[in-house]
Amino acid sequence: MIVEDEALLSRQLANAFREAGYAVDAACDGEQADFFARTGQFDAIVLDLGLPRVAGLTLVRCWRESRISTPILILTARGTWHEKVQGIDAGADDYVAKPFQIEEVLARIRALIRRANGLVRPELRCGLLELDPRTARVSVSGAPVKLTSLEFRVLSYLMHRSGELVSRSELTEHIYAQDFDRDSNTVEVFVARLRRKLGAGYIETVRGLGYRVCDPSREV
Repeated sequence: MIVEDEALLSRQLANAFREAGYAVDAACDGEQADFFARTGQFDAIVLDLGLPRVAGLTLVRCWRESRISTPILILTARGTWHEKVQGIDAGADDYVAKPFQIEEVLARIRALIRRANGLVRPELRCGLLELDPRTARVSVSGAPVKLTSLEFRVLSYLMHRSGELVSRSELTEHIYAQDFDRDSNTVEVFVARLRRKLGAGYIETVRGLGYRVCDPSREV
């Protein structure tokens, strides 16, 4: 989720994240951001501090008090060190001061998502399958695999949670923006396409529950 009241900057950030393979929801004020955070599921939040209606720091405190643990990256034009400390102490995970390079914001968000999932390396690996979130490249045994943007989102989300069971509804939440007409049945189509491109053994279906990525070479 991008929370930024400056329309041009919000569009620039949203476009950059979409081009990097993310589904993006954008909020222009604190009230809308709070509604999104309490009704949706997000991998990370990019949050401006100077927001109308509800201030950014207030949102951080309220979300953490409500046990919303989504990683938060603060964007701030405020240069004094104590305001940055306030943001971190309120529960934010990182910050970038304006003006900034969007590439830095993308890199910091990738790092926050990795840490939230207990991952250290920038590349995600499962057996001979490798996905690089920085370049949106996927390979099996070193051979590149061409994926559509939505196929990449499905695989990326599953690989960030490698070995964990992920429901169809959870996958749907994370590959589509909130204003998109979501249909959880399309997830089955993307999974079927991924199996054809990657090999059948990497994505396991647990009937009635969901999917998980696993290393087929470890199967007994």
